[in-house]
Amino acid sequence: MVLKKREGTVNQGQALGSAYSVTSMLSAILVRLLFKIRIPGRAAFTINSIYMKILPRDTVQNGENLTLQCIVDVSTTSRVKPKHSLLFYKDDVLFYNVSSIENTESYVIPQARVYDAGIYKCSVILNNKQKTTAESQVLVKGVPRPRVTLDKKETIEGGTVTVNCSVPEERAPIHFTVEKHDLDTKGFRQKREKTSQKQNFVTLEFTVEEQDRLLSFHCQASIVSGNRVETSESTRSELVTVTESFSMPKFNVSPQGKITEGEQLRIVCTIQVRHLAQFPEIIIQKDKVIVAHSNHGSEAVYSVMAMMEHNGNYTCKVEASRISKVTSIMVNITELFSKPKLESPTIRLDKGGSLDLWCSIPGAPTANFTIQKGHTVVSQSQNFTKIASKWDSGTYTCTAGIGKVVKKSNTVQIAVCEMLSKPKIFRDSKSEVIKGQAIEVSCQSSDGTSPIFYQLFKANNVLKSHNMSSNEPAVFKDNPTKDVEYYCIVDNCHSHTKMVSEVLRVKVIAPVEEVKLSILLTEVVETGKPIVLRCSVNNASGPITYTFYREKEGKPFYQIISNETQAIWHESQASKEQEGQYYCTASNRANLAKKVPQSNALTVRVFLSPWKKGLIAVVIIGVIIALLILGARCYFLKKAKAKQNPVAMSRPGAPLLNSNNEKMLSDPNTEANRHYGYSEDVGNHAMKPINENKEPLTSDV
Repeated sequence: MVLKKREGTVNQGQALGSAYSVTSMLSAILVRLLFKIRIPGRAAFTINSIYMKILPRDTVQNGENLTLQCIVDVSTTSRVKPKHSLLFYKDDVLFYNVSSIENTESYVIPQARVYDAGIYKCSVILNNKQKTTAESQVLVKGVPRPRVTLDKKETIEGGTVTVNCSVPEERAPIHFTVEKHDLDTKGFRQKREKTSQKQNFVTLEFTVEEQDRLLSFHCQASIVSGNRVETSESTRSELVTVTESFSMPKFNVSPQGKITEGEQLRIVCTIQVRHLAQFPEIIIQKDKVIVAHSNHGSEAVYSVMAMMEHNGNYTCKVEASRISKVTSIMVNITELFSKPKLESPTIRLDKGGSLDLWCSIPGAPTANFTIQKGHTVVSQSQNFTKIASKWDSGTYTCTAGIGKVVKKSNTVQIAVCEMLSKPKIFRDSKSEVIKGQAIEVSCQSSDGTSPIFYQLFKANNVLKSHNMSSNEPAVFKDNPTKDVEYYCIVDNCHSHTKMVSEVLRVKVIAPVEEVKLSILLTEVVETGKPIVLRCSVNNASGPITYTFYREKEGKPFYQIISNETQAIWHESQASKEQEGQYYCTASNRANLAKKVPQSNALTVRVFLSPWKKGLIAVVIIGVIIALLILGARCYFLKKAKAKQNPVAMSRPGAPLLNSNNEKMLSDPNTEANRHYGYSEDVGNHAMKPINENKEPLTSDV
C-alpha cells in the first residue's frame, strides 16, 4: 500500500490547494494515456469492486488527522498483477491520482480543517474499464481559536485601539465577531462584525469612550461549511489601560444655602485637564439654553442677579473630540415678592368710554409701580384712568420694584372701538352688466376701528362675508344672471348696532341666445291671403333688433327694433313671388357683432285660389276657341281665293267655265281632294298641292 500524506503546516496546505488546479490539468493528460495502455497477451481481467474508507471516521474534530483509503478488487487470468490508475475527487474536482498495482491506495490529510470538509470519491481505470465509488461526506467540526493582537496596551479617552483577529490555519471566507469589554462592567461595551472574503484575518478600530477604564477585546470566528456553520471559541486579548483626558466636571454655586431674589448668583463649572494638548470646551446650559461657555481654561462661570426665572436644572458639558462628559445641579431661588398683576374691567370699550387699569402684588408689599403702554410709561402709580380715544388701543403692562428686584406683570390688550361710519356700496364699473359676466361689488366704512366684519346681501340673502383688518374696501365677486339688488352690513367691536348701506341696483342685460322663426297661420298660403311670420327669442333684454331675410338674398326685407321678445312681419295679400325659405336674426347690445344668433329656416308655399284657377282656365279656353275660330276663318278665306284664281285665268268664253264648273260639281272625288289641299289642273287634269306656289297656312295663322 502506497501512503500519500498532506503536509502538516498551513503553508503546505495552501500550496496543496493551489496545486489542485495544476493536478486537474495533468489528470486529463494522464487519463488519456491510461486509456491507451494495453495489457500484453490475451489475459482477461475484471474490476470486481471499489470502495472508499475514511479513517478514523467521516466526522473529525478540527486539527485531527484524516486518511482516505481507496480499495480495489481486480480479477485477472494473468500471473502478473495489472497496473491501474486511482483518482481521488473532492466535490467532483480531481485533487490526487496515482498508478499502482496495489489493491489499496491512501491519501492522508494531517490536521484536517473546515475547508477539508466535503464530498469525496475515488475512481479506478484499468485499460478501458472504469469504476467509481459511492460519494462519502466528510465533516470537520469546530474552528481553531483565533489569535488577537492589539496595536497598544495604554491609551487615553477619545483615542483608538486597533484590533487584529486572525485564524491562520483556515482559509477565507471567515466571519469575525469582535467585542470590546470593560472589566468594571458586565457584558460588552461595543460589538462589531466583519466578514473577510479573501484573507483569514480582519483589522478593526475601536474608539475609547469616557467610561472606559480597563479594556479587553474578545474575538470569535465562524466559517460556513456546506449548510453548516462552524464557530470557534472566543479568544480574549491582553488588557488595555485607559487614562482620563480630563476629569468629570464639578459645579460650585454661591451663595451657599438659601438664595433669595436680588442676590448675586454665581455658578462655576471646573475640570482637571491631564493628557490633552489644549483645553476642552466647557458649556453651562439651563434647559438646553447655553448661558456660559469657555474653551481657554479649566472653568466656565455664569453670574447673574438671582431671579425666580433662574430656578431650575443647570448642566455642565465638557467636550473634546470624541469625548463628552456631563454633570448637573439643581438651583433653587427664594421669591422676594410675587409677580405683579395688571387688571382692567374690560379689554374692549367704546371711544369716549373710561379706560381703567390697576396694578397689584399679592400680599400688598410696598413697591414702586409703573404702568406702560408698549415702551411708553403712562403712569407711575398703581392705577391709571382716562377717557378712551382710538389712540389708546394697544398692549399695557406694569412693573413693580423692591430694591434691585423689578418684576413685570402680565400683558393686557386694550381695544378702543370707534363707531363705524355708514358703509358705502359701489361696483367696479358703471357700464351695463351682461348676464353671466363677473362683477366686483365693494363695501367700505371709511371710519371705525378694525377689524371690520362685512356681509354682502343679495336679494335679502347673505352672499359672502369678509373680515378686513383695515378700512380698505371689502371686495365681493358675483355673477348675476338677472336684475339684482345688493346691500351690505358692517360690524366691529363697538357696542353700537350694525350699520347698513344703501341699496345698489344692478341691471343685467341678458343677451339673445336662441332665435326661432314660426308662421302663425299655415306654411301653405293661398294667394291674396295674409302671410304672418313671427321671430321670437328667449328672455333677452330689450331693445332687440329683429331682421327678416329670404334665403339667397343678401339684404333683409324687413327690420324692426322692439323691447318685446318677439316681432311680427305681416303681408296682407300673398303672391306667388313671396314663396320660398325665410329666416330671421335677433340681437341686442349684449351680443357681439360677429355672433348674432340666427333662427331656423322656414319654407312658405303660395298657391292660387280656386276662382282664379277657374278664371285662368276660362281665359285659356276662350283664347284657344278664338284662335280656332280665327284659324278656321282664315282657312275658308284662303279657300275662296283659291277658287277664284283658276276661273279668272281661263275665261275666253263661257262654255269652258260652265263645263269645268259642272265637272267640279259632279265629281265628288275632286271635291274631296280639294279638302286635302289638292286641285285639278284644267288643261292636263294633273293633281298638285294647292299651296305649291303659296306660303303655308301656318304662316298666315
